[in-house]
Amino acid sequence: MGNGFRAVLWDFGGVITTSPFDAFNRYEAARGLPANAIRQVNARNPDSNAWARLERDEIDAAGFDALFAAEAADLGIEIRGSEVLPLLSGDVRPRMVAALDACRAAGYALGCITNNARIGHGAGMAGSENQSSEIAAILARFDHVIESSKAGLRKPDPRIYQLMCDTIGVPPQACVYLDDLGINCKPAAMLGMHAIKVTSEEQALADLGKALRLPF
Repeated sequence: MGNGFRAVLWDFGGVITTSPFDAFNRYEAARGLPANAIRQVNARNPDSNAWARLERDEIDAAGFDALFAAEAADLGIEIRGSEVLPLLSGDVRPRMVAALDACRAAGYALGCITNNARIGHGAGMAGSENQSSEIAAILARFDHVIESSKAGLRKPDPRIYQLMCDTIGVPPQACVYLDDLGINCKPAAMLGMHAIKVTSEEQALADLGKALRLPF
């Protein structure tokens, strides 16, 4: 296999599906809020804020609604957490799913590490049963899936990446990792993984193809 890699590890939202950040920006524009207001709230106290606690399953959706609203108010922004949650479920990217299948056909182990919450339908936090079924079929392709809401760990905690490596029996140095957030790529790279920050579908497929010496 290409360059000595044995496994490809994937983030889900923003990689296999479109980024929720696009939905955030549409919501902000429609509400007359500053661009990236939601991300600004999420950036404060990133290990202990409402977002982090929701993804570790320490609070439920109702708790997130109130706590996120309070954190936003501290920044002079009026946003309820309940208005943010429906924005999290992106659309499936068929070319990324095809790349996933190609990696499987080439013999790579496949893992998914996703920061999620117990909201919506299924691990992908889908907004409908139909979408949930589509996402479930994609997740079934992986050898192992780690959900932050079940593991009690969330990226960028290095332990969640090591947990995946231990589970699939592949050392970090033999893994390629894809994520749309640089903050999540950094610990993967520090462990020895070949980290690819996903800024677009085209770029991700080009970088993955180069790393694995596969045409996507």
